[in-house]
Amino acid sequence: MTSQPSRCVIEVRRIDGAAVVAVRGTVDALTAPQLEEAIAAAAAAAPAAIVVDLVAVDFLASSGMGVLVAAHIDLAPSVRVAIVADGPAIGRHLKLIGIADMVSVFAELGEALAALRD
Repeated sequence: MTSQPSRCVIEVRRIDGAAVVAVRGTVDALTAPQLEEAIAAAAAAAPAAIVVDLVAVDFLASSGMGVLVAAHIDLAPSVRVAIVADGPAIGRHLKLIGIADMVSVFAELGEALAALRD
């Protein structure tokens, strides 16, 4: 029996006072709780902002989108939340569904960090 690699890999790091939650792989009903836990852990460290980097995500299901919306609602206004998502796989869907109207979405991590410093 071979073990399957994790479908979702999440790394949290601090950059300029912001917690960056970098996600790689698939965020669906099975892996969305991982994302939720990572965001909660990042928020517990009281960062100035949380940036969820989805550039390396190949699929974001509605359950993952729900985690992003809940994080924005739960953490605002004390912690600003931003999303990094570029391309049609994720960024376009965030715009079509309206999440980009609630949470700032950027194409690059550096752009998000710069905007959060302002």
